[in-house]
Amino acid sequence: MHVRLTTCRGASVVDRAGELLGTLSGVFLHPDTGKVEGIFVAVPAGLTGTEHPFCAFEDIIHWGAVVQISGRDAFAPLEDRIRLAPVIASGRTVVGQPIRTESGRLLGTCRDVQFDTEKMRVEWLFPRRFFRPGVALPISDVVEIRKDAIIVRDGMKAEAEPAVEKEPVSYEAFPEIVPPTATRIRK
Repeated sequence: MHVRLTTCRGASVVDRAGELLGTLSGVFLHPDTGKVEGIFVAVPAGLTGTEHPFCAFEDIIHWGAVVQISGRDAFAPLEDRIRLAPVIASGRTVVGQPIRTESGRLLGTCRDVQFDTEKMRVEWLFPRRFFRPGVALPISDVVEIRKDAIIVRDGMKAEAEPAVEKEPVSYEAFPEIVPPTATRIRK
């Protein structure tokens, strides 16, 4: 299944028995591989607080209308994942980072991603500039993810396609079609 982060944020996270554990609050993406390493779950903590423990993708059993995980014992702080320590220390996030072309042109800020829940791989990045959505970018266009920005190839299809001029339409060959500026006279 292909999902976008913004549409699945807030989805229920349950254990094998179907007991509600919390709600999906985010994902952790590996900037070098494009892999979804796991999810963050908003879990009520006390009267006024909320914790966001990490659940590795290996503990996710099913992803559908709800996200089913192996159990509450799958939760841990992200910092406890030793394999991910260098990635965490690098500060190279994906969501929330500016997206720039190789020549330095700002395309917007990555506000959403689409990923495949079976392979747990990112497929598309969705930039926004101010309040306007930008052109969706396939992950194959990403050259590098740095601490300061996501760098994508120059000359993407959306930028490179020239405007095509339309040829004038002749309505003479089709008398049943009334041109937009003409009016039909009834007999």
